[in-house]
Amino acid sequence: MAKIELKQPIIQEISDSIKDAQSVVLVDYRGLTVTEDTQLRKELREAGVIYKVYKNTMMNFAFKDTEFESLKDALEGPSAIAISKDDATAPARIIDKFSKKAPKLEIKAGVVEGTFYDAAGMKAIAAVPSREELLSKLLGSLQSPITNLARVLNQIAEQGGGEAAAEAAPKAEEAAPAEEAPAEAESNEEKSSESED
Repeated sequence: MAKIELKQPIIQEISDSIKDAQSVVLVDYRGLTVTEDTQLRKELREAGVIYKVYKNTMMNFAFKDTEFESLKDALEGPSAIAISKDDATAPARIIDKFSKKAPKLEIKAGVVEGTFYDAAGMKAIAAVPSREELLSKLLGSLQSPITNLARVLNQIAEQGGGEAAAEAAPKAEEAAPAEEAPAEAESNEEKSSESED
């Protein structure tokens, strides 16, 4: 019992870290070099992801009676934990991308927004673009028609389209009086026939 009390601060630290977390990912980091580990930690930190190595028993105690309790079965062998409170897909996305450079790095399992995913499920989560990427794509698709319209208008102006439109307007005005002329001629003819009577 005394051992658990001694380790209570570590359990509390894990509990505080996972409180209000959008995602918690368990990672097998065995086989990473010191350089790879340092680089991975840097990338996760820059994305606002907490990444630490804890003993499985400590994590098991911290996960108890939380939405992350389902991770207990994945707590075998050395484990690191990646926690995100802002971007639910960030830990999986960054770790999956990094594992392409360091194949020994593996995601064991994770809980994303309250749902448990095994390693294969986390691979699918890793493929989901970040919120910023999605917003950027949306903005790009909204701007595309406006940009195309501006380009077309610019090309018309460069090719003298503005001048052609300006020249067409007086020609239309000239055509209008010509149409009125026959009506005037008819009224003159009517007057002359009345005078003959």
